[in-house]
Amino acid sequence: MAEPRVPGGDSSVLELPCGETVALTELDMGLREFACECGDTHAVVMDMHPLGRFVPESLAAVLRETIEPADEFDEFTTAHLMGVVIEEFPEAVAVEDTSDDGQVGYAMVWVTDFDSRRLHEIIVELLVELMEHAMSHADDEGAMTEFEEQMLEFDVSEFVEQYRDQREFESEHDTAI
Repeated sequence: MAEPRVPGGDSSVLELPCGETVALTELDMGLREFACECGDTHAVVMDMHPLGRFVPESLAAVLRETIEPADEFDEFTTAHLMGVVIEEFPEAVAVEDTSDDGQVGYAMVWVTDFDSRRLHEIIVELLVELMEHAMSHADDEGAMTEFEEQMLEFDVSEFVEQYRDQREFESEHDTAI
């Protein structure tokens, strides 16, 4: 995992989970993954990327409306989502706060040891777990049973495949569905 930066230190590069480094200026806002010198492909997520990158906007709206962050943010954001990923895979995510760097167009960047498709699957799996946890606190046993039955039929890989096809991730100008 990347080491936290020392104030006044060199924050122009990010140490990746694989041990390689990447210049922050090479990570433009449309980038979702890149081929690394280590031979692997790493997913890239930035704070301005919408939740709709990973789930339909209708679900993103529900997440924003129902989850109350315990920080200065008014609603659930991509930063919170990536925080959940870091909790599960702390050694597989490098993160950099670039809010003081005027040379890049983002405030936070995360680069994972996973490619963008695998990261997408992990995020959907984690969101399903989050929803299941929320449902377990509901007083409606029927709703919990129905949710569990639906999740038995839910195929994360197939969902990600279809969602990525619909979003046309080959273009950096994809739109929410």
